[in-house]
Parts: sequence; structure tokens; C-alpha cells
Amino acid sequence: MVYLTLQKSQKILASSRQVHKTAAHVVARSAPEETVTSSFASFIHAVRPEHLTKTVRYRSKRMILDSIGVGLMGSTTPVFDIALQYCRELYSSVAVSSVYGRPGMKLSPTLAAFTNGVATHSMDFDDTWHPATHPSGAVLPALLAASQMLPPSTKPNGLDFLLAFNVGLEVQGRLMHFSTEAHNIPKRFHPPSVVGTMGSAAATAKLLSLSMTQCAHALGIAASLAGAPMANAATQAKPLHIGNATRLGFEAALLAARGMEANPVILDDIPGCSGFSAFYSIYHPKPLSAPGDHHEFLLEKQDIAFKRFPAHLGMHWVVDAALSVRNLFINYAGSFSPSLIRTIVLKIPVSKYINRPFPSSEHQARHSFQFNACTALLDGEVGLSSFTESSIHRQELRELLDKVVVEHPEDNVANFDKMYGEVALLLHSGDVLTGKCDTFYGHWRKPLSRESLLKKFRSNASHVFPEEKVETIITMVDNLENMSDSSQLACSL
Repeated sequence: MVYLTLQKSQKILASSRQVHKTAAHVVARSAPEETVTSSFASFIHAVRPEHLTKTVRYRSKRMILDSIGVGLMGSTTPVFDIALQYCRELYSSVAVSSVYGRPGMKLSPTLAAFTNGVATHSMDFDDTWHPATHPSGAVLPALLAASQMLPPSTKPNGLDFLLAFNVGLEVQGRLMHFSTEAHNIPKRFHPPSVVGTMGSAAATAKLLSLSMTQCAHALGIAASLAGAPMANAATQAKPLHIGNATRLGFEAALLAARGMEANPVILDDIPGCSGFSAFYSIYHPKPLSAPGDHHEFLLEKQDIAFKRFPAHLGMHWVVDAALSVRNLFINYAGSFSPSLIRTIVLKIPVSKYINRPFPSSEHQARHSFQFNACTALLDGEVGLSSFTESSIHRQELRELLDKVVVEHPEDNVANFDKMYGEVALLLHSGDVLTGKCDTFYGHWRKPLSRESLLKKFRSNASHVFPEEKVETIITMVDNLENMSDSSQLACSL
């Protein structure tokens, strides 16, 4: 019965793509004209590969490669194993889409998207944008799974795939700019669980060639599937936010393709009846301009942040500040001698969920200013091994954590575009050494070089695949625009 349902879905989606490509008449009720929602639906439906600039293609392919790498690395984690076992036990009758790091294993398309989304965020190693969200992990797994779901005659090529990926990014970014609340480090809900779900719906709607009306309904359906609380940050539940975003946005597009309708003005600000505005107390939506000469993709204007180690983005400021002051301390004392330190002062923004004095688990450690600063001081680096049980519970690390005092300067705001990290060592001698970081290496203002990005990808992917296959994936992403069948990328993972 489930297999027959998938076959029927393939026929519906194949027909949808064919209708789009032949410009046939769409038998559907049109969404109201001249609304914010209809402008988004029109953009999703009308945007074409030629609208992607060289810069947008270059930056988005870097994002795809990095997201695949952290996903492959994430497929080695306990939380991924839990999610995978759940999907295999409950839903195993339809298996057409690949799972990160498990060659030969297949799941149903939406569950493959879910599992790979969990892998992507399982170590908090995935990319971050501004306003704050993790854009790639919410979109890429859905597109990879969808590309394998479609029948051979309607497989999207690599350029179609890259376009759909950028549609998902663009929708997320535009929605985040509707509210000034979104510019700061979140407090109430995890942004990718909201805008990521919408981005996934938009991206898969584009890949499946849905009509403009169906695109609007996909966004409306996705809005009813969005949201996850920040209280689950620093727990094993947080990676589910990305897994659910990519899966539920995918499902929203599938439901819209089958004829399900939703509020056609879901993105508009309608007094007395909240749509997407339910997620923000300050909400000022703007229509999305039509693709073409006057539309500039947000990725063109602002690059992405890639993490050098697997932890919350805010940790990268304090780690670089700590490494800076550590070098000063070694020059001062000849070696790093914790006994000479009386107090460690961290000057950081106010953000409760990443202010954790004594983390007790790997997920808490990834969300702790104190832990990451002290680990950098003690070891001279922060990496994969920093978050093992043995590293977290070291006595010498605990002794450093006991010396930490946190300060929140008024000029250090909880905003990834404005914050800084400062680490000061107050020595028993009375001397004070200070390190400060305004922009870490990997931030959008100081992007990773291609060499650094490839080094990160190779390190992550080599935990799962041999060197030859790792290099093959790099080549495939580099040449994505020339790929005749984009599902080949998914099949290689």
C-alpha cells in the first residue's frame, strides 16, 4: 500500500514537472494578487538558473560541500544512530533515498531527509547566516532525497538542483529580515525550525516544479509545521530541529502537489489573525521582487559563516580570543602554567543558553562560552576530541573553569554581526593579559579560503569514506551545474 502511494506520488510530481516545462495550463485556483505571499510564490515559480550570479553559485556550492561534510561526520554520532534506528524500525517499506554515511542503505524520501538533517546538526558543525539561522541543513537533505524520488524521465539536472537550493536560502533570508528580533541570538525558538521549514518547502516546491498557486500553499502548510523551543538547545533534541525542518518542509511541498490548500496570504501581516507573524512580535513583511535584473540574491550581498570546530557559532569568538591571550601568556611565562592565573574574565554578550559554567555533556559543552575558552587556553586548540567525555571531565579543565568570571559589557550585543569575545587573564603577580576577537576566521567578514574549506570537508568525510570517494564528492559539487542527473550526488553519499 505504501509502495503504491509512492508510485502515485511520483506520477503526480512527474506530471507537475512536465506541466512546468511545457508551460501547459495550470488547473488550480490562483492565490490573491498583490500580496507578500503571492510575491514569494511568484518568485519561487519564476526564478531560473540564469538568475544565479557567479558569486551566488560559488558561495552556494561551498555551502553544499560543507553541509555534506558535516553531515557525513554527523553520521558517526549517537544522536544520528538513534534517529536512524527510529526511522528504520517504523518506516522501512519504501526505500529510495540515501542516508549519509551508510552506503547501500535507503529510506523513504522524507525520512531520509529527516535523518540526514539530524546528522548535519548533530555536532553543531553546520553553517550559520545572519540573521541567525543554519540555512543549508534545512534545505539540502530534502533536495537530495527528492532528487532520488523522482522517476528517471524527470530527474532534475545539477543546475536545477543548485537553483532550488538557492531558492531555499533566499526564502529563509528574506523571512528573517521581516523582523528586527531575528537579528539577535535567539531566545524563544530555534530559527531553523521556523524559517528552515519554510525554506525547505520553497526549495522542494521549486525542484518539483510546482505551480505558483501550489508554491503559495506549500508555504502556508509549512508554516503550520514549523517551530521548536530554544530550551532544547544543548541537548540531543536540538538536531531534531534541523531534521524536522528539512523533512516537514519537504512534506509541505508534497501535500501542496497533491492538492492540499492553506492560507494563501500566510506571510502577510493580517491584523487579528496571525500567519507567519505569529513567530515574531515585531513583523514587517515586504514583497519579494521578481527574479531578473533588479533582484539581488541575499547570498550575493552577504557570505556565510563556516565553523572551524563543532560548536555553537558564538564559541568561535571566545576561542580565538583565548588563543590570542594564550600566546601572550606563553611569551610572558615561557609556558602555559594555570597555577599563575588567579582569575579568567570572559567578556561576552548576554545569552542564557550559551552561558554554561560547568557543562556536563558534549551538547552542553558545545554551547558553553566558559568551556570553549578554557579548552582553548589549556590545549591550544578546540576540535572534535575536545567534546569527548574524558576531555569534558578533566580535573585540570575543571580547575580552570573554577577561575572564570563572566562580564557582559553593554557594547557587546547578542548579535552575530556585532558581538565580540574578550578573554582576560588576571595573574597572581598583578599583571593582566588580554585577548580580543571581533571577527573570527570563518565568519562572513573573514571567509574560509577554499583550502581551509576543503581541509575541513576532507577531515569530516574521511571518517566515513575512503580518500578516492571523498575526492569524487568534491569534484561532483564543483561541477554541479554540468551534472545531467542531480540524484547522482545523493547516490554518492
